[in-house]
Amino acid sequence: MPELPEVETVMRGLSARLLGRRLRRAAIARPDMRWAFPAGLAARLTGARVTGFRRRAKYILMRLDGGDSVLIHLGMSGRMVLAPTGSAPPAAHEHLRLETEDGWTVGFVDPRRFGSVDLVATAAEDAHRLLAGLGPEPLEAGFTPAVLSAALAGRRTPVKAALLDQRTVAGLGNIYVCEALFRAGISPLRGAHTIPGARAGRLVPAIRAVLTEAIAAGGSSLRDYVQPDGELGYFQQAWRVYGREGERCADCPGAPGCAGVRRIVQSARSTFYCPRTQR
Repeated sequence: MPELPEVETVMRGLSARLLGRRLRRAAIARPDMRWAFPAGLAARLTGARVTGFRRRAKYILMRLDGGDSVLIHLGMSGRMVLAPTGSAPPAAHEHLRLETEDGWTVGFVDPRRFGSVDLVATAAEDAHRLLAGLGPEPLEAGFTPAVLSAALAGRRTPVKAALLDQRTVAGLGNIYVCEALFRAGISPLRGAHTIPGARAGRLVPAIRAVLTEAIAAGGSSLRDYVQPDGELGYFQQAWRVYGREGERCADCPGAPGCAGVRRIVQSARSTFYCPRTQR
């Protein structure tokens, strides 16, 4: 599933083509994806002008001049496809199509249909059932070591599981939690209750750095994910532990006693870490 950097990259690609543009036409090819499309969605989008974009966790909010926001979740295999209008027929599994007055088309393609689209009043975005209760944004100023310490205090679950809980911090997924824990020198097996204090002081900047670098690289290309212009992200080339089972980690090449990156399974997900450097 696309994580925060991939969703941020998609949002920026959409903004570059849609911000300030009026939607000439909206078309829906089926009544639902993960959930039913809102009643009258195509009619409410047709003629609307796009006034802004916002990302919240792994969701994209496209704001319209009528006071609505289109809430988009890419799901497991969803992607947004940008192309000049009329340059190609609708892609397979394209469920929603938007056309702008200046000649661009956006298609929401999702073979597995785990993605979703909804409408919410812009003034009430954070009250939407999918957004209410989310934790702080990790790239915003409000995400501090003190805030993370408070969120993890007393929690006996492993720190990796706690960070994947969207109520702790919004938008983190499996890849970037593994990478951030490695940079902070923290074992994914360590109890969350042991993180407050100095370890949180290392973990917060590690999370920020990993996400910032991944966004700059256009995200990580996994399975179906591509950017709206069709380009692949390349942050996977900079992974230090994820997907590198058995390889020497970047922090201990040739070090005595280093058995390489280890893979374990936590909550049915692969975890990659270096037992020598992560404690």
